[in-house]
Amino acid sequence: MEKEKEVVISESSAQSSSSFSDLRIICRVCQKQFSQYTCPRCNTRYCSLNCYKNHSVRCTESFMRENVLDEMKQIQPEDETKKKMMDILKRFHSEDQEEEINSDDEDDDDNTFSEELIQKVLSGEEIKLEDLNPDEIKKFKKSLISGELSKLIQPWTPWWAQPSAKSLSLSQSGCQLITPINTNNSESEPVSEIPPGPDSPLPAVSQLIKSEPSPFLAVHLIDVLYSYCFTVRLYNGDWKSDPFGSVSVFLNISRVLGEDFRPESAKEALNACLERACSPVYKQMGGLGFAIGVIDDVIALLELGRDALICALCDLRRMVEEGERVGKREKVGRRERGKVRGGERKVYFLMCWVNEQPNEAWVSLAGLVRVEREALNEVLERNGKMVKDEKKMKNSSKMLIEEV
Repeated sequence: MEKEKEVVISESSAQSSSSFSDLRIICRVCQKQFSQYTCPRCNTRYCSLNCYKNHSVRCTESFMRENVLDEMKQIQPEDETKKKMMDILKRFHSEDQEEEINSDDEDDDDNTFSEELIQKVLSGEEIKLEDLNPDEIKKFKKSLISGELSKLIQPWTPWWAQPSAKSLSLSQSGCQLITPINTNNSESEPVSEIPPGPDSPLPAVSQLIKSEPSPFLAVHLIDVLYSYCFTVRLYNGDWKSDPFGSVSVFLNISRVLGEDFRPESAKEALNACLERACSPVYKQMGGLGFAIGVIDDVIALLELGRDALICALCDLRRMVEEGERVGKREKVGRRERGKVRGGERKVYFLMCWVNEQPNEAWVSLAGLVRVEREALNEVLERNGKMVKDEKKMKNSSKMLIEEV
């Protein structure tokens, strides 16, 4: 190794600047400038970056490599940290989504209402749908569609299915023989679930019309009775909770009173009622199974005879009259109210006609309805068997395809 040159600085210069050392070494690379730096690998003195790069390729490459490695070591932990953070964020994001879904489900399942609404209920005030906020309406509708609310309602036994219905007795003119007296202080509690008959005697049909009544009135009665039973069951026996809504449902199911439909057979009348009862509007009631079950109610009323039929029609007339009053009070359109008013007159005429018929007529009519009910059962069983056969064929074809 060549000996480095040393330059001696004069004493005056040395004394004037204590920051400089007594000996200044010339740059080993260019040999023109004083050296200011030392290579960390070979201890060669140099004056600038260019001289460092030129002093030794081995030193510069190794130095750069070490710097890069050190930088990579510093960067690698940061990248790993970022990766871990990304994984954590992703995990939290997925958990947040699950929590949102669960919270939505919990919110949907939460049937608690606002404090104001609860106080309204406790005070005995009437609650309407407009009193609920959007979230409460959403919960209410979901519970209604899912059938959860039906679990909270005590099942209603129709009055015509009670033993006391068999002992009904009206006068020959169709009015109530004995008027029950309510000994309770509360007027809201009914004395009997069986609706009372007319308060005044029913007039003869000849006093209402001059011509002979239609020979198909018995068939029309089937339509009216079916629509009445459907409506009362829909409201769980309490049509008074919504008189106008009850009348609207009745007129929607009954084409005889709602559309002036004139069926000429029991089959035609029942098919028209079933078509309406199975519409999507009343899907929550149970569909075709429930609609066919209402036919049993019609049979039960017919088998009870004149007195039960008059009580049913009298209850229907009260429903229509109350619905008309509510519609007028709530300023419902004239067309709707006129439809309700016309229905009331027809129900009253039908009640007077029923009062004049012998009990033997109702036994025969109940038999006709029963025949149609059994025919519907056969159709349902046949369709059910066809559906099962189709499923079996599909399953067998799938198995055959798998084997092939």
